Amino acid sequence: MKETKQLKQREHDFAAKLKQASVIERLKAYIDHRRKQVEGQEPTELPLFSPVSINLDLTSACNFACPHCVDAAILNSGEALTLDTIDGILNTLIPEGLLSIIILGGGEPTLHKDFEKVVTLIKQKGLQLGIVTNGSCLERVYRVAEILEKHDWVRLSIDAARQDTFESMHRPKGGLTLKDVLEPAARLKGVNPSISLGYSFVIVWDGISVNGHPLTSNLDEMAEAVQLAAAYNFDYVSFKPCLLRLPESEKETLLHGVKKEAENRIRQIIERNLEEAKKAGGDTVKVLESVNLRALLENRIDALKHQPNMCHMQFFRTVLSPAGIFHCPAFRGVEKAKIGTKAGYSSEAAFLETQQRLSESINTFDAASECCDIGCFYHHVNWWLENFIRSVESIDEIETILDDNFFL
Repeated sequence: MKETKQLKQREHDFAAKLKQASVIERLKAYIDHRRKQVEGQEPTELPLFSPVSINLDLTSACNFACPHCVDAAILNSGEALTLDTIDGILNTLIPEGLLSIIILGGGEPTLHKDFEKVVTLIKQKGLQLGIVTNGSCLERVYRVAEILEKHDWVRLSIDAARQDTFESMHRPKGGLTLKDVLEPAARLKGVNPSISLGYSFVIVWDGISVNGHPLTSNLDEMAEAVQLAAAYNFDYVSFKPCLLRLPESEKETLLHGVKKEAENRIRQIIERNLEEAKKAGGDTVKVLESVNLRALLENRIDALKHQPNMCHMQFFRTVLSPAGIFHCPAFRGVEKAKIGTKAGYSSEAAFLETQQRLSESINTFDAASECCDIGCFYHHVNWWLENFIRSVESIDEIETILDDNFFL
């Protein structure tokens, strides 16, 4: 269990990631900038750094129709980023400090016609890389698996341990089965044992509906999923609670409108099944809990939805998609969170314009109001930054941590 806790800390301790040697100077520059703002000094420009990490959505195309997908409204629009655009983005952002890319979201990345070329380009430029896929086209991941390195990872969105649940949860086109995903996944580690291979499991409980249609509960499959992960060479299973996008506000939320009695019952069932899952994993498969899952289990969801007025993490990570650049994954595709076009990082001039929009967004986007329904992954680091900015602590006293993991 000690190793599992260390992995959790590395994955979810975003404040520690901002203290890494390759990041800490921009952290200090940002804190200094905000302190001057709080003290009412002459306005200064936002420090000129790229995000540490970006979510890169290659395409809107998807061959699944997952009813719980928070990005359903922006799928299959026919839009995609071109290889030339991505090359321009990397050439602009890397000199300004980009360190990692997560390919995911807004569509299935392996459906992009240049998927292998994109991965090769990213790795040739020395970036850490994470790939999130539904597993339907893993042969395309095979073709680039050998160039992935120690800190790179591939995570499959599976969310089930039984065929009927998998089919109900994902509604895959072409008759794809759970076994069709798991068997090729098992071979990935043979191609490159250094890849960290993850089994993503969104927990759905009874009573969740989308557009009036109830979702299939997978609560009793958590331990089975870990057993499957062990059988098919996965390194870890990542459990997270089901999020829904509120239609009236376009915000992602957790346990919205759920009465306390029902919430307590959900919590107890998840806790029991999670313990069984950890037993099933033993020393073979690590069991990870998302930030909002841990908050749910500790009855802290209301606290997790209480954000500072300013979302500081906008400065450190963004989302780049065919629909544009957005300041947060929870607001992917939402106009009020848009800070640039899809070409907004493709040249130095475009980058400067996007940075100006980012500065305006940080100053005007009221996270306390806009994110009051969101169980935010960055809640803790945002409050740490807010409190540090308003403290008298010296930025020179921030402990530098050795580089390890730049994924935000």
